[in-house]
Amino acid sequence: MLRYTLMRLGIFVGCLLVVGGLVYSGILPRGLGDSNVLWVLLLALVVSAPISFVVLRKERDRASEQVVAKVDRAKATLEANRTQEDLADDLARAQRS
Repeated sequence: MLRYTLMRLGIFVGCLLVVGGLVYSGILPRGLGDSNVLWVLLLALVVSAPISFVVLRKERDRASEQVVAKVDRAKATLEANRTQEDLADDLARAQRS
C-alpha cells in the first residue's frame, strides 16, 4: 500500500514539474492574477490522475488484495470472538438451569 502511494505521489510530482515548466515557459496560460500556484497544482492533479489510473493498475490491484486480506482477517477474528461469547453465554445459561 505504501509503495502504491509513493508511486502515485511520484507521478504527481513529475506532472507538477512538467506543468510548472510549461506554465513558466508560456506554453500553458499562467492563470488569473495571483492564482498561478493553484493553477499549476490543479493542472498537475488533472494530468496525473489518468496517468496514475493507467500506469499503476497492477500496483493498485496488489494494494487492493492486501486491503481485502486485512478485512477478511478482521472479519474472521470478529466471528471467532462472537462464537466464543455465544459459547460462554450458552454455558452460563445451562449452569443456571
